[in-house]
Formats: sequence, structure tokens, C-alpha cells
Amino acid sequence: MSRRECKVCNEAASKYKCPSCLIPYCSLVCFKKHKEIPCVKPASPEVKANEDSQLLVERPYLADEPNEVLQKLQLESIASSSEIRDALKDHDLQELINKIDQSPDAENELEKAMGIEAFSIFTDKILSAISR
Repeated sequence: MSRRECKVCNEAASKYKCPSCLIPYCSLVCFKKHKEIPCVKPASPEVKANEDSQLLVERPYLADEPNEVLQKLQLESIASSSEIRDALKDHDLQELINKIDQSPDAENELEKAMGIEAFSIFTDKILSAISR
């Protein structure tokens, strides 16, 4: 029987799997480290083939001031908020966030989205989580 290795630390044998993306991990420490970046359940092979055909452009993160970048504790507050996780289950909100993320003019799309009540409420929840 082969030993499954933790895909977070790559050192210990994994005992668990992430409920979202099924990546194997060995401990709570590794699980928390893995959850610093939101993950998703693996797509079925048919869906994956369609996603591969989309062109995803990775943009650099630009910030004029260091305080514009969220710190680790702030990101953890967002990730651990059940209110935010529940809001992210809304399909329309997911599509809106994807539209902003994939837009070549994301700043303009974000400004437009702020006029949508559901998005405005969502951003208020994020601001509340990071200001605690």
C-alpha cells in the first residue's frame, strides 16, 4: 500500500482530504495554510476540457500603498467568515465577481458592481471581517 503524501508540506503522510478540492493534507496547520487561498472542487473531465479552451490572463497585483494589500490575518478573517462563505454561494454574485476578475478594465467593472445592492452588501461584509 503506497503512502499518500501531504500536498501542502510535502513531508508527512496525509491523513485527511480537503472537503472542497480533495487535496491530501496531514494536519490542521497544513489545512489552515492550504485554506489561505480559496480552493474549489475539481471539475469533471468534460468541464475541464472546456475551461482549458478559455484564455485566462494573469495580471500582476498593483498597489500604490502597502496598506492596500490585505495581511494574512485579514485574509483568514475573510476565509473563516460563514457570512461571506454563504454569500459566495449565490450564483449571480459568483458571475459578477468572475466578470470583474476577467475584465481587462476590472476597476471600471468593480465601480459598476458597487451599484448593485447584493455586491455592495457583500463588500460591506468583507470590510467588516477585515476591520475586526
